Amino acid sequence: MDNNDRSERIDLHITGMTCAACAIRIEKALRRLDGVGDAAVNAVLERAIVRRDPAKVTLQQIEQTVLRLGYGLAEPPTPVSPAANAFAKPKPAATGRQPSQRRIFALSALLTLPLLWTMTTHFTFTSSLWIPPLFLNPWFQLALATIVQFAIGRPFYEGAYRALRSGSANMDVLVVIGTSAAYFYSHYLTINSYAERSALSAAVPLPHEHASAHAPHLYFETSAMIITIVLLGKLMETAAKRRTAETIHRLDGLQAQTATVLRGGDTVRVAAQQLRSGDQLLVRPGERFPVDGHVLEGSSSVDESMMSGESLPVAKQRGSAVASGTLNLSGTLRIVATRTGTMTALAGMKRMIENAQATKAPVQRFADRVAGVFVPVIIAIATLTFAVWYWWLDPGSFGGALEKAIAVLLIACPCALGLATPTSILTGSGRAAEAGIFVKEGKYLELLPRIDTVLLDKTGTMTQGAPALTAIRIAARGRHDETRLLRLVAAAERLSEHPLSQAFVKEAAQRGIELPDAERFDAQAGYGIRAIVEGKLVIVGTRGMMRQSGITIAEHDETSGGWEQVGHTVLFAAVDGEYAGMFAAADPLKTTSRAAVERLHKLGIDVIMVTGDNKRTAETIGAQAGIRRVHAEVLPEGKLELVRELQRQGRNVAMVGDGINDAPALAAANVGIAVGGVEMAADAADVHLIRGDLNGIADAIAIGKQTMRNIRQNFAFALLYNAIGIPFAAMGLLAPWLAGAAMTLSSVSVIGNALRLKRSRVRAAA
Repeated sequence: MDNNDRSERIDLHITGMTCAACAIRIEKALRRLDGVGDAAVNAVLERAIVRRDPAKVTLQQIEQTVLRLGYGLAEPPTPVSPAANAFAKPKPAATGRQPSQRRIFALSALLTLPLLWTMTTHFTFTSSLWIPPLFLNPWFQLALATIVQFAIGRPFYEGAYRALRSGSANMDVLVVIGTSAAYFYSHYLTINSYAERSALSAAVPLPHEHASAHAPHLYFETSAMIITIVLLGKLMETAAKRRTAETIHRLDGLQAQTATVLRGGDTVRVAAQQLRSGDQLLVRPGERFPVDGHVLEGSSSVDESMMSGESLPVAKQRGSAVASGTLNLSGTLRIVATRTGTMTALAGMKRMIENAQATKAPVQRFADRVAGVFVPVIIAIATLTFAVWYWWLDPGSFGGALEKAIAVLLIACPCALGLATPTSILTGSGRAAEAGIFVKEGKYLELLPRIDTVLLDKTGTMTQGAPALTAIRIAARGRHDETRLLRLVAAAERLSEHPLSQAFVKEAAQRGIELPDAERFDAQAGYGIRAIVEGKLVIVGTRGMMRQSGITIAEHDETSGGWEQVGHTVLFAAVDGEYAGMFAAADPLKTTSRAAVERLHKLGIDVIMVTGDNKRTAETIGAQAGIRRVHAEVLPEGKLELVRELQRQGRNVAMVGDGINDAPALAAANVGIAVGGVEMAADAADVHLIRGDLNGIADAIAIGKQTMRNIRQNFAFALLYNAIGIPFAAMGLLAPWLAGAAMTLSSVSVIGNALRLKRSRVRAAA
């Protein structure tokens, strides 16, 4: 990718692609443009992602490059921006009303049926079956075959022309060469036979039956059947591709189209696209939330299963967060919108799934290289097959040699190879999304199975992320009592996003303490915070924060040590440079954390806890979770350095965190995994566990393994199919129409194998 600061992402919806070779050709052409950093084209989704430098290459140049290759655009290329509607449907291509695939296939099958009927004369055991005399008439066969070949088969000729014009070849080229050879050879035989019979009948009149007996062996049924079978294959592929992308379609269906907004004491029904942050909405039972927000009034249970993978409803009450697309089940809620449009969690998840399915995993490079040379090699093999049969094995039999060459052309198709990776990635990422695991790019499904070391943040990742104050100790010579100190500290901490900071605010609220405003707030990651409250300098944080500020805290060392040994986090407070007291906060482990760590150990993965908390507290929490290696009192830059050190040792590292201070390490790890968490952590991560359950780590690894296993199976099948099928065709053991059917079934089989991932059992596979 182009990492230039000026790099801009463009999304394209490309029409007219028939196989992997088309995608490769478009990629190469786009990459040759000066200013394009990279281009990834997915033939399954008919989508391309392009990185460009706007100063060097325009949108019009990108558009013209695609159109010049002979492909279409469903809509003009546009930069991806937050203002874009994440749920907008692509505009239909401006090509007028096009007949559906089903109708085209039905017409082709109807015209091919009479030709297929004539094939009964080719076999001894069916030669006695009755055939309408009209069907045996060469001119009638020519008429039917011409319609199929040039009217219904026109898209194949157009695709082949585009490919050859751009200096490459694809499946269309194979189909066109094979069917054209059969059609034009039969056309030649029909004309030549008619001329011979005319000359003969002029000299010696022949009865009709005798003339029919000397009719040449034609191959019109071969060309027509091949086109019909390929159309059937495309119809089946389209249906299968639609199934692989159904997760995205389901997300589209979760987006509420309208909302009830409170304005001036009245309720107004408006389109969801018109909502803005700060709007107050009413969401009644049975309605989906149109925005992300918080509950202002009411209580209800909400179905979050599509986004989290958790089937049990979640209770919501005042202060609870709600996400767009989730379903309100019981009570009416009044909520305030915090994120709307493309900024909602639902829209972000849709983008993440689309990115995962549109970008290419490294394993696909192998398929791309093979597909790029596949068609020319097959044409060479077919030419050699024709020459060997015509000159040596069956000398002078042009029709027989042509049949074998056509069979070789048709049984060898790059589609199965081209579909092997994208269909599996498409289905695997969709399966992960159903389990509440969102993968940013397809390549991470390949990287996840290689992970051998997992670094776990503590607060909010392993723990519940909702700590509560359990004890307060005031300095013996302090000038503040417990309530006054809590008031000052909570006022300062209110400006911080850290879960520990919110523990102070919640405790003050429970005690009915009204908090003053704080000024000149400053947070030091891994240490603590400082702020001015009512003219006083308030400092809250770790021992390191106190030492840095020149404040002595030895007075309560024994008490603080006891708190830390039972897993409590201890924070110290100073007011105007004097030690004022300390606080203990408990943040219990998530009920699933220990089981999740055990699953990772069973997978042979080294699990390490890394936290900014003090050593005694960290070791206690680590022991509770079953983690033997603990790195405590680590600052954000220390987490980053630990990731890099492990990578220098040859480890494949996954960093798991939920806070802003985890973002650098998440970005540097081989795979960064965000657990719930704030937006910055999620943006830096490669995988997002919506449920916040650490079992999602092993689940993600299991899905990655299943996906890679599925891709390898697809590759093996496609290569084995060609390795067996091509020699059989070259030896004359496969009729051309059977070769065409086998080619179609190979692509459908690859897609069918990929669809098995939708039924995979994640936990069992882990």
